[in-house]
Amino acid sequence: MLRTTLYKEERHNKTTMSRLVKVAESKDILMGGKIIVEIDGVEIAVFNVDNEQYYAVEDVCSHDGGPLGEGELIDTYQVECPRHGGRFDIRTGQALVMPAFEAIEAFPVTVQNGDIFLTVDW
Repeated sequence: MLRTTLYKEERHNKTTMSRLVKVAESKDILMGGKIIVEIDGVEIAVFNVDNEQYYAVEDVCSHDGGPLGEGELIDTYQVECPRHGGRFDIRTGQALVMPAFEAIEAFPVTVQNGDIFLTVDW
């Protein structure tokens, strides 16, 4: 699994604005694979479902802080936490299977000319 650290920017305490941040190129994530990126100290798991659909969620299980990026994709759109089996929908961040019960943040993904961008609002 590829881990990427992006440059860290100052977080603005004033009005937040959404921005696109390039995190990878589509060739960097094999179909069915994932990478972990870091934007301003926040680790995010980016998943390639089928070379056309990419999804991104924060890389932390809401149950115990486990690294979701180390988990497996199940039923196309679910990631399973490797620690205790909690599952999350990678499209929405919704918790699906106990012991996880609290949603995690999902990030909109845009692919332009083979580049993968996430929309962040800080």
